[in-house]
Amino acid sequence: MRRPTWLRKNAPEAGDAVLAVFMIAFTVEAGFAVDLPGFRPFDTAGVMLSVLVNAPLAVRRRAPLPVFVLLLAGWTAYLLPGYWPGVSALALLLGLYTVAASRSLPMTALCAAATLAGETYSACHSQLIGSVWTAVFQSMLLTGVAWGFGANAGRLAQRNGQLRVLTGQLRREQEDRARRAVTEERVRTARELHDVVAHHMSVIAVQAEMARYVFESDPSASRTALDVIGRTSSEGLDELRRMLTVLRSGEDDDTYVPAPGLERLRELAARVGAAGVHVEVSVRGTVRALPDGLGLCVYRVVQEALTNVVKHARPARAWVSLTYGAEEVTVRIADDGRSERFHEGAGHGMIGMRERAELYGGTLLAGAGAEGGFVVTLVLPLTPGGAAR
Repeated sequence: MRRPTWLRKNAPEAGDAVLAVFMIAFTVEAGFAVDLPGFRPFDTAGVMLSVLVNAPLAVRRRAPLPVFVLLLAGWTAYLLPGYWPGVSALALLLGLYTVAASRSLPMTALCAAATLAGETYSACHSQLIGSVWTAVFQSMLLTGVAWGFGANAGRLAQRNGQLRVLTGQLRREQEDRARRAVTEERVRTARELHDVVAHHMSVIAVQAEMARYVFESDPSASRTALDVIGRTSSEGLDELRRMLTVLRSGEDDDTYVPAPGLERLRELAARVGAAGVHVEVSVRGTVRALPDGLGLCVYRVVQEALTNVVKHARPARAWVSLTYGAEEVTVRIADDGRSERFHEGAGHGMIGMRERAELYGGTLLAGAGAEGGFVVTLVLPLTPGGAAR
């Protein structure tokens, strides 16, 4: 279970406060327990000096250098009256440890020299060390251990800080990727909805207008238009249901319905023909199966281009040519309607067609034809580089 935030933030300082209290109690207990000749008996002044020596440990992380200076001054004040140095020297070693963990090498070396001098003096006067050289060796050992452990703790803390920064960066990058994925999915869904709804509604609108126009003069043509409206409405609803199924279900769901592809181009041409635009479909090259994504891309581009013909160029004729090359497939949709009906980049449909082409590493060109009309040319690579990025 995770600790509360306030506890995680204040735990180190609380630990230092506990350490200071423990060191005070330990020093006082040792002072009263040890009674060696040649040292001043431990008394009330000794207790107060013990507090003075160890109390700065409570804030050692906040201000390592000032705390070390206070520890050194307090320890010197403790030694001057002649009290047995004993365990009080531990406070100075803890101060050096903290400096080594958080400050530069020159500053740590200066503090280590002061610690070594104090520890050597203490060892020489403790009456527990046999010779001066032994006292010096012991002092060097204690000082070196405190310095080494502190420096190692500092490096570990620095690495942990770097890891926290990297973890934060990775988390932000993951969140950015998730947001981009949501945005891309939203754009893809909007593009699909536009292509489905715009095409079918355009055909329905044209047929409804024609049915109304010939309702009394040609009932047979009116009924035919209504039949086209019914079929087109059903097809549009089927595609919308397919999209909803994909959005609501997992990829392995049994209710998945394949997206339209090249096999439905002639069906699309017939539906557009019922709306008053005669469409001829031709295929060149060696026909081969395309990945589902490429097939859907081709179908949607042809659908959008023919929808634009129905909306803006009717009555007209349109030609859809599908050419299979060695490394690419080329789709050309041309008509003999008005060539000036679009300006470059106009409309959501044109933007959607270009986005689809770019998604699969292809290109899309749209503009007036050399002999009039409007021409849309889509080129999609069939190599692995043409996979959706």
